[in-house]
Amino acid sequence: MSSPEPIPPPARAAQLALTLGALGVVFGDIGTSPLYALRECVASLHSVDPTESILGALSLIFWALCFEVGVKYLNFVTRADNRGEGGIFALLALSAVEHKPLKGGIGPLTLLILFGAALLYGDGVITPAISVLSAAEGLRSFDPSFDPRFIIMIACGILGGIFWFQHKGTKTIGGVFGPVMLVWFLVIGGLGVWHVAQYPQILAALNPVRGLTLLVHYPAHATGLLGAVVLAITGAEALYADLGHFGRKHVTAAWYWVVFPGLTLNYFGQGAYVLSHPASSENPFFALAPDGPLRLALVGLSIVATIIASQALISGTYSLTRQAIQLGYFPRLKITHTNPDQMGQIYLPLVNAALAICTIWIVLAFGSSDRLAAAYGVAVTGTMLVTSIAFYQVAHRRWQWSRLRAGLLCGLFVVVETGFLYANLHKFADGGWLPIAIALGLLAIMHTWKSGRTEIQEKVYSGAINELELAVIARSHSIVRVPGSAVFMAASPKGVPLALLHHLKSNKCLQQTTVLLTISFEEIPQVHPEERLIVTNEGEGVWRAICYYGYMEAPDVTAVCEELKARGVPLKPQEATFYFNREMIISGGNARMWEWQKSLYAFLSRNARPVKDYYKVQPMQVIEIGLPVQL
Repeated sequence: MSSPEPIPPPARAAQLALTLGALGVVFGDIGTSPLYALRECVASLHSVDPTESILGALSLIFWALCFEVGVKYLNFVTRADNRGEGGIFALLALSAVEHKPLKGGIGPLTLLILFGAALLYGDGVITPAISVLSAAEGLRSFDPSFDPRFIIMIACGILGGIFWFQHKGTKTIGGVFGPVMLVWFLVIGGLGVWHVAQYPQILAALNPVRGLTLLVHYPAHATGLLGAVVLAITGAEALYADLGHFGRKHVTAAWYWVVFPGLTLNYFGQGAYVLSHPASSENPFFALAPDGPLRLALVGLSIVATIIASQALISGTYSLTRQAIQLGYFPRLKITHTNPDQMGQIYLPLVNAALAICTIWIVLAFGSSDRLAAAYGVAVTGTMLVTSIAFYQVAHRRWQWSRLRAGLLCGLFVVVETGFLYANLHKFADGGWLPIAIALGLLAIMHTWKSGRTEIQEKVYSGAINELELAVIARSHSIVRVPGSAVFMAASPKGVPLALLHHLKSNKCLQQTTVLLTISFEEIPQVHPEERLIVTNEGEGVWRAICYYGYMEAPDVTAVCEELKARGVPLKPQEATFYFNREMIISGGNARMWEWQKSLYAFLSRNARPVKDYYKVQPMQVIEIGLPVQL
């Protein structure tokens, strides 16, 4: 039997680069959890025997990492990719289950998945705050005289710098994220090995019975303990959300070869330190490093690692928002591409400003990472639970698993995550309300925008005349055919856009080359270039074009017109006039929306980015036609 051919050096180098890149983007959040996770576990077990509490807490952390990351996400959920892309909206597209719609035409499963997506925004707000604040608090382990107010100022300054830098993109510094996080995991793993070697009895925590025994013997502490254990698995959702950037193979390799060993060794090293120094009140993470310059260096490395983790969450929020816009669940916003070589590197000014304000306000309001930890677990466990429920639909309907098989697996996920969620609900008054409030606010926006668009589509665009009638009108002697090109943006690929009908009624003329252009977003990440554009000749100089985009792509009407010209349409893109409808929302109609939703939709519509800007059309070539719509 012949031996397998070795991987060529260039291919091996590319695979290593992708694995290294995954360290910097995918694992920043979960990689910085050791800053506070075990500390919160110890704080929740202050009245329990130290040896039993530390061994039990470490056992729960270890097996939570194995179960949630190793079993659920890497073995199952990451296989549910939508043409290579992952994330909550990929599950939304893959589930594609028809349920009886609720008011507004959105089914209950879709509503649940949207709530899970909205919870990710809460994660995106809290993660930078708790990570950076935890790292800045390490200065007190170096010098206990540090004023807590000074630490808060440092954290706010770092966060302000992170958000200010967003408009520049990460093209120049993104390449160092992976190597820095590799150093981070090697350092925290090495510190853990050092302390485990001094107290090898800590390895008894590998026995899962230790964790279960702790929960059984101390049920009064179980809720607080499980709520703290959740902090060790924050960021697990990022494995799935960033799947398309690196691929399942490289994300898995990064986890098993670098991240998981580094995290495990560090947590066990912290446990060894706590048991060998029972009188110490220091944060066990920073206490792993010897006092002096080495500890200060660890604080500095922690701050850099938390900046990278924050950057990954912020970029993920941008991507999530763009996907929501493309799928019709969010108003149009200004999107800037910060790297022409990477389609996924984008910047949304409004989202960035909102994140910056909320994150810095959270740091000022909560004041410490231990208080902020109360707000963290609810968002994480809520999103995980939604993912498990949506994954059941994918496994049963998409993969054709039996209800029993899919139910047993996803039921196990749901039981564990429901326990984690319940353990965090007692934190609701202490800060757990924050991610819920953020999620409900964003859910209201997404539901209202989708419902409003659906109502307008049915009321306004469904009754337009068809192409045959347009051809008759174009031949009519009452219509003058004038030189030039016109592009009428059509919301529907069928019928004639209202902008064209208003143009004919008002001007009694029609350009010799008229294109009815529809931009359609599909529930897939990218559309193959050969399948992107469909062009048909309707006769009498009228052409219909349908251009398809995925939810990870940005539309460019100017580029579409150049492609139309290349396909033989007698269109002059630089001289063409583009006609858009400008919807003006009026309340008092019979739309299937609550009155507050109608008012909210009108506000969102007035403030959404104009279609002409979103589609990248030169302002001097645009004519907007007012279209009153009563909801």
